[in-house]
Amino acid sequence: MIRVLLADDEAMIRAGVRAIVQSDPEIEVVAEAADGREAVELVLSHRPDVALLDIRMPRMDGLAATAELRKAAPDTKIIILTTFGEDSYISQALGDGASGFLLKAGDPRELISGVHAVADGGAYLSPQVARQVIAQFGGGRAAKQAAAAERVADLTERERDVLALVGAGLSNADIAERLFLVEGTVKSYVSSILNRLGMRNRVQAAILAYEAGLVEGADS
Repeated sequence: MIRVLLADDEAMIRAGVRAIVQSDPEIEVVAEAADGREAVELVLSHRPDVALLDIRMPRMDGLAATAELRKAAPDTKIIILTTFGEDSYISQALGDGASGFLLKAGDPRELISGVHAVADGGAYLSPQVARQVIAQFGGGRAAKQAAAAERVADLTERERDVLALVGAGLSNADIAERLFLVEGTVKSYVSSILNRLGMRNRVQAAILAYEAGLVEGADS
């Protein structure tokens, strides 16, 4: 079972998210919080695998909670729930170590896929959120794509294949199955990619994969 904590100051939103994730028999909601401070306290007491955090909450917002939890509970993966127009917040959460970004108004299936991906050690960006983050990095679209393509040009063909699947939100196990590799080999590829590109985590690598056009449907 994947143990999940939900944090949102709106009870109806929490109820909707809970109903979606618990429709998957492999996901269990173990705690709910109405603000960021309560979320931190409940994560420390329940130690869930994944924490779904709203950005705007009283007492402590989702960004501050993410930063605190990365230090206090590094084994709990963070997914930020966001709305359109909050791209600056998304960028900050990325820097604080969030593993996923999902839109509240997005496809419910993305929520379940995102929980599974980050619980398995992957990263997950809904396509709309990925485009929001990429758009704020400055420069024209063509310039960003050219710069990203140049960064990945020195990777081997297999490394680019792995990077593309990281960008699509797949876990190491899923990538191994897709590319007919053993999981340990995929883990080595991911570590090598992060080192060669000078990146700290899979979310940064996923964004680069989108920028470089490696992810199928990234330009749609």
